[in-house]
Amino acid sequence: MSRLRQGSGAQARLRTEGRLAETFARLRKDGRPGLVTYVTAGDPDLDRTGGILQALGRGGADVLEVGVPFSDPLADGPVIQRATERALASGTTLAAVLDLVADLRAGLPPVVVFSYANPILRLGAERFADRARDAGVDGVLVLDLPIEEAGEFRTLLASRGIDTILLLSPTTTDERLRKAASLGSGFLYAISRLGVTGARDRIADGAQEMVRRIRAVSSLPVALGFGISKPEHVREVGRWADAAVVGSALVGVIAEAGSSHDLTTRVEEYVRWLKS
Repeated sequence: MSRLRQGSGAQARLRTEGRLAETFARLRKDGRPGLVTYVTAGDPDLDRTGGILQALGRGGADVLEVGVPFSDPLADGPVIQRATERALASGTTLAAVLDLVADLRAGLPPVVVFSYANPILRLGAERFADRARDAGVDGVLVLDLPIEEAGEFRTLLASRGIDTILLLSPTTTDERLRKAASLGSGFLYAISRLGVTGARDRIADGAQEMVRRIRAVSSLPVALGFGISKPEHVREVGRWADAAVVGSALVGVIAEAGSSHDLTTRVEEYVRWLKS
């Protein structure tokens, strides 16, 4: 983990103003909640992931989170764990994910690479930052990078025009919220509940309070995730947050469609339904 800590603290305070900032500014102007969609790259394979990402864009997703499969996930529930297993079995690597983004980036909404630290460390933090820049990646979220160690990794990304997306939970202290507010850019990702990912019937009771606490220390857009799977969830979240994040439910749609000929159509229709 410590090898992600490179660069100077002064540089870490730099902010980027890229496509993520533009997207959330447009959403606020339009007065509507955004939709952030998560998929596991390589599930069912990288070629089909390319079609899925394009379908998400056609369906109206505002930001695409592209998950890098990792063999030892910490917070992924069973749906995403199985998707990760399929992606790893298909030979998906971080380098291949970046190549895919580079091939498709011009026709996609803003792309956030969602990874654990280990794949980035194996590639090399500076090499990763260079390749992410060259691929046109808009933001990076490293799930297991502590806020206390994020500043210098953020320097690598900010110097290349890439946003650092930080993850906040209901147990994040006010002090760490302020730290995240000072380091984050693009948006802050708040999870609505503790535990692993997975679709739920209702939004967690403490979700609104979580967003309120973040708003008290930051003017950055807030995207709220964990458990969101229906249009009514997106509307509810949109009353307090700037965007809703849908992951497990979408990954479930992809798993059900599998290798069927209408996979991308079903993905696009699901996103349109979420935004209805």
